[in-house]
Amino acid sequence: MDLVAYIIDRAFYVYYILILVRVVLSYIRTDPYHPLVRFVYEVTEPVLGFFRRLIPPLGMVDLSPIVALFALELVRGLIMRIL
Repeated sequence: MDLVAYIIDRAFYVYYILILVRVVLSYIRTDPYHPLVRFVYEVTEPVLGFFRRLIPPLGMVDLSPIVALFALELVRGLIMRIL
């Protein structure tokens, strides 16, 4: 069971990092068609889009990454306690 918990924990960590990379990418000029940029956006958009519908952007400030990171940490903690 420890291996399963470790794999789940690492998966949450990787997704957490991908969201942070997306935040950084939104502040720098990048080629939106670059495969790495497209991958990051395609992987993170389902979660961020969900939270963006719940909390619309405030002007130019998008709070969805902050809320998503908080929610992911909550879910990760709950899963780790169960396992």
